[in-house]
Amino acid sequence: MSITDRLLAAEKQVEVVGNGPSTVLQRSAVLDDLKKRSVESLFRRIGARINDASLTDVQLRNFVRSELEVILQEEHVQLGASERAALTREIEDDALGLGPIQRLLDDDDISEIMVNHPAQIFVERKGKLTLANESFASEQQLRRVIERIVGKVGRRIDESSPLVDARLEDGSRVNAVIPPLAVRGSSLTIRKFAKKALSIQDLINYGSLSPELAEVLELCVRGRLNILVSGGTGTGKTTLLNVLSSFIPEDERIVTIEDAIELKLQQAHVVQLEARPANIEGRGEVTIRDLVKNSLRMRPDRVVIGECRSGEALDMLQAMNTGHDGSISTLHANSPRDCIARLETLVLMAGMDLPLRAIREQIGSAVDMIVQISRLRDGSRRITYVTELVGIKDDEPVLNDLYRFDFGAGYDEDGHPLGMVKRAGDGARMITLLEERGVKVPPHLLGAFEGDRS
Repeated sequence: MSITDRLLAAEKQVEVVGNGPSTVLQRSAVLDDLKKRSVESLFRRIGARINDASLTDVQLRNFVRSELEVILQEEHVQLGASERAALTREIEDDALGLGPIQRLLDDDDISEIMVNHPAQIFVERKGKLTLANESFASEQQLRRVIERIVGKVGRRIDESSPLVDARLEDGSRVNAVIPPLAVRGSSLTIRKFAKKALSIQDLINYGSLSPELAEVLELCVRGRLNILVSGGTGTGKTTLLNVLSSFIPEDERIVTIEDAIELKLQQAHVVQLEARPANIEGRGEVTIRDLVKNSLRMRPDRVVIGECRSGEALDMLQAMNTGHDGSISTLHANSPRDCIARLETLVLMAGMDLPLRAIREQIGSAVDMIVQISRLRDGSRRITYVTELVGIKDDEPVLNDLYRFDFGAGYDEDGHPLGMVKRAGDGARMITLLEERGVKVPPHLLGAFEGDRS
């Protein structure tokens, strides 16, 4: 029986027994079967041309559409205009896009897509995790999508290298793990980036920080303070780093260093460097640390490191201590004090066998400020601490909270926090640093911090 005959049979059954869920599901199953066979036939027809670098996206899409029309004619399919358009779009997504998750990527309300295995996809929508209706038809389809993503950025994934970090063309972060490491089937995690880069005003509107704190942070960036953005996974560190970087003056040369390109700086004078993994022979690796060392030969006014994860922390501190003021980076930590402790651990990973006292003195003279961002119970991201590192006393870091989130205010009945970030301490050292570097602090901020001291 042809596909059209099966569709007609399903329609007759609808007429006899009504539009119940079972008949709707039966028709859907017929269309799913058609889509599956059409995709398989399409891949047999186009073969290696789908990965032909000489074809533009428009040329490839037109080629796929023409081949798809031939396939549907061979199937003797009679579909309504809306059904045919939807079927064509879904098959195009499978062939050229990212299959069932393409619709999720196109949804602006979704911030993260988590494929646990082919049959299960979760999404984060407005800070909440929900199970998506979409799923992959098979492990083979999911693997095809993963290979398409990593292949476009020159990376590979196979049994010898079963996990990979990559990115989409828009900068969205991708992590993939395949069997044998992923036991139930390949896993894919995509952290989407907003199509429009968020501004400081957007963060104020979202309640992430106050207008006063936004003004202080802008002064600190313009005043070339060395800043670490600290937070847990998914707290919005890279988003905040993007916003802080937007305050860097246009006449400065910026070098950004990342494992996978994510930052979207708006300035014109920006050089973006991206690390590279080893090839299949185990050669050609270029690490973040290599790039940090090289960046110092590129005459940067600012060095912006997407994230410190290892021994590159030592090179970052050396850059901060050798005339590259105003450097910014992120790292994983749950509080400003944890941030310092983690930075010490990362420096030790450089393998230089430095005494802890020497490391702490390096940190004390290099880092000026820590901006802590946290994800609260309702899924919102808030700046919870802005802390200056005053120095080292008795071999211990001396921290001074300038702003602190009021956790004591509790939550409302819907689970939203009632507190906000408030000024917490004396900002005399920060003001002195800014004024020494030619940044004029507005009188209302001077008065506010002087009021804290009185």
